[in-house]
Parts: sequence; C-alpha cells; structure tokens
Amino acid sequence: MAKVREFEVPKDSMAIWWLGQNGFLFKSPEGTTVGVDLYLTDSCAALPVAINLKRQIPVLIEPEDLVVDLFACTHNHQDHTDPETIARLRNKDTGTFAGPHPTCDVYREQRIESGRIAPTWPDGVLEFRDARLTGTFALPTDDTDLNHMGFVVQFGRGPKVYITGDTADHELVASAARHSPDLMISCINGGFNNMSAWEAAGLAAKVKPRIAIPCHYDMFPDNSADPEQFRATLAIRAPDSRYRRLVHGEPFILASV
Repeated sequence: MAKVREFEVPKDSMAIWWLGQNGFLFKSPEGTTVGVDLYLTDSCAALPVAINLKRQIPVLIEPEDLVVDLFACTHNHQDHTDPETIARLRNKDTGTFAGPHPTCDVYREQRIESGRIAPTWPDGVLEFRDARLTGTFALPTDDTDLNHMGFVVQFGRGPKVYITGDTADHELVASAARHSPDLMISCINGGFNNMSAWEAAGLAAKVKPRIAIPCHYDMFPDNSADPEQFRATLAIRAPDSRYRRLVHGEPFILASV
C-alpha cells in the first residue's frame, strides 16, 4: 500500500494495480484512489461448497493497511464483496463505500456508517473528488445475487476503464460501448456462467476498447482459466483491441490518447 500511495501518476493518465480475481486499485494524478472488488483474505476457502476455493495467490495488501477514497463492489458474491475484508478495514481511511443494495447491506452489517454508503446501479453515476464511477449492465450468473453490475472508472477527463464484473454473455452487456472506454477488464473464466474467453473477446469487438485485460481466472483452483485463450480469441474477434496481461501488484499506466 505504501508503494501505491507513493507512486506518482503522470498527468492525463491512470495507474492500475491488479490484486487478484476481480480486485483492482485505480489511482489518479491527483492521488485519488478507487478500489473495486478487493478480496484481501482467504475467506472463501471456508464456504460450505464442494469445490476448492482456497486462495492461490498471496494477499498483497492486508485489509488493515488498505487506504482508498472509494471502495466499490460490483455484486454480492464473497470474492467480490468480502465481509472479512470489509470488517478489517480501518474505516476512517475510506471515504465512500459503494455498490448495489445487497452489497450495501453487507457494509451496514460490518458497521460502516450509513452516511458513507452509496448505492449504485447501471447508468447511475457516483462522483468523489476527481473520480467518476458509472454503473454498467451485467447479467447475473446465478439466483443467489440478482444485482450484478459493472463499472466505468474515470478520473477527471482522463482515460476510461470498463470493468465487467461477473457477468454471463448477453447483448445488453455491450451497452457499455456508449461510454467509449479506453480499456476493458473482463472476466474470462467461463465457469459458473461467467463469460468465456471467446465471449469476452466478442464483447471487446462490440465495446471497442484500445486495450483489453483478462481477470477472474487466477484465484481459485476450481475456478481458473488460461488467459492465453483470451489473447488468441481477441486476435480473432477483436484485432483492433490490444491484449495486455497484468502482473499482480505491478502498476500499469493507462494514458490518454
């Protein structure tokens, strides 16, 4: 976290760190930080399910060390809205907690003050300092949570990042194209009704980002995928979108054109 806070972001750009699964940190040149779907524990390993959900990658930032201005979640699955991560945060260091209403219920259960909780929805806009968070449509992958969504993250008039969140393939997911994102971050694992690499590449063809980054393939032994499949299918279905695979914990600079 100290490296993130000290990192100087060039003007008219955005710094991005991948922390695993669908968890990302975004930072502006002014120093504003946004966290999306930060899963910073191994809590899913204890879920009463028949598959192996033990964490495969290290926790790069302990919840107690996390400092973000805006903490947002795309939906209520535990690897996206993690009660343990939220409970262990030093809440005084986080300005706003955002997400769909079931996620807001988790915030309240973890004693986040109501005045700091902001509900989000597709096409809804939330602004905090120079950060702008716009909700996008996502198709729920099962009936345990019918409030899935994605986000477009932007700082000031800088580049836009579209993060799909968990979503099944559907023509309405491509409505994110109206935001003209520079970068698309998409699930590719294909299991449990999420988009496959082929479907994610098809989405990129419709959304038309300059760069496409895969995620949600690395965290659990029984919910993984090969990101090289996304690279290959992107070359076939969306050749104008450049493939980029992020390294956990390493900054990636997205500059304006």
